[in-house]
Amino acid sequence: MIKIKNKEKCSGCTACVSICPKNCIIMQPDDEGFLYPKVNRDCCIQCGACERVCPILTPIKETPFEQKAFLVQHKDETVRLDSSAGGAFTAIATAILNRGGVVFGAAYDEDFQVYHTYVENIEDLKKFRNSKYVQSQIGNCFRKVREFLKQGQWVCFSGTPCQIEGLSKYIGINNEKLLLVDVVCHGVPSPLVWNKYLEHYDFKENKPDNIRFRDKYYGYKYSTMSVIRNGENVYHAGAQLDPMLRAFFADTCDRPSCYSCPFKKRYRVSDITIWDCFSVYDFDKNMDDDKGTTRVLCHSDKGKKFVEEMKEVALCKEVLADKLVAGVKEMYESVSENSKRSQFMNDAKTLSGDVLFDKYYPVTAKVKIKTMVRKTLLITGIYSMAKKCLNRVRGR
Repeated sequence: MIKIKNKEKCSGCTACVSICPKNCIIMQPDDEGFLYPKVNRDCCIQCGACERVCPILTPIKETPFEQKAFLVQHKDETVRLDSSAGGAFTAIATAILNRGGVVFGAAYDEDFQVYHTYVENIEDLKKFRNSKYVQSQIGNCFRKVREFLKQGQWVCFSGTPCQIEGLSKYIGINNEKLLLVDVVCHGVPSPLVWNKYLEHYDFKENKPDNIRFRDKYYGYKYSTMSVIRNGENVYHAGAQLDPMLRAFFADTCDRPSCYSCPFKKRYRVSDITIWDCFSVYDFDKNMDDDKGTTRVLCHSDKGKKFVEEMKEVALCKEVLADKLVAGVKEMYESVSENSKRSQFMNDAKTLSGDVLFDKYYPVTAKVKIKTMVRKTLLITGIYSMAKKCLNRVRGR
């Protein structure tokens, strides 16, 4: 029986809920907004399936193997600009849909809560584009994946590394029609804090068309949190100014398991790992157009096959795998817990969004000056040059 004694040992992947033969496990939010499994002891038969399927209790050992690496840019510039990076996931998903398959990913509901769902046509892939720095609600998606596979359909499931390992434990990693795609994840922030942000800007009452965590308003190398209403960008602010982005990058609101994440590794159970390539100029200067590029690391022959199919809709340049992952700290290392996290999360439980963010992330004169300086450097081109130098120093 699953027992959550240490919250650092639960990523909230829902594999235990999905595997339970008696349906006696549900996911419930704690006071920080994170979902954890709760067992109905009265109907539990002590079969141990939930413990065996848990990717933290029974981890999959990392074993080195040959990998193929690529830089990807979707050929449709509208898709690429709408994506966080180069639009690689849309290209992968398109190949699955062209086979009559289904694609799972993280989307918003009508209240901008983040949840996993599936689509069956190319037009609906726009739901999954752009990052969503909030832990998604998986719901019954793992079981839906199994149903589609039993019907003989191709399935692509995208998610964070913990979600992918949870699904792979539940389904089995050798299913020939299941394509697993994970991202290099920084960490997953609290849905509670996200709701405080929505409250802070009154987004629930004045609903926008979309909220984009990684909008390319100023270009790929300086993305912003943007709000789209009636087709227009009515708000945009970078990581120095926007309070949600400031909390995210300061690591004050991540799930406890993110601070000791066991899924930070190079050799993964997924078929494909995708993430940003801001330093595309170190691979190919001709691809450095500030519109977005995705790094794609293939872990399986299946993944390589789909990269080949992607070439119909995306530019794919093969590079050395060792170079692709060099200096990518987020792939190997967990984030460090901010010393103010406990205080911040305790206040998030009781304070309004306005009071919470004004207390921890006020828009001071210093913040305004730093933002103005960064924008000036961006417009003059100095920012891009400085970032290139910094990335080279970091080995990225």
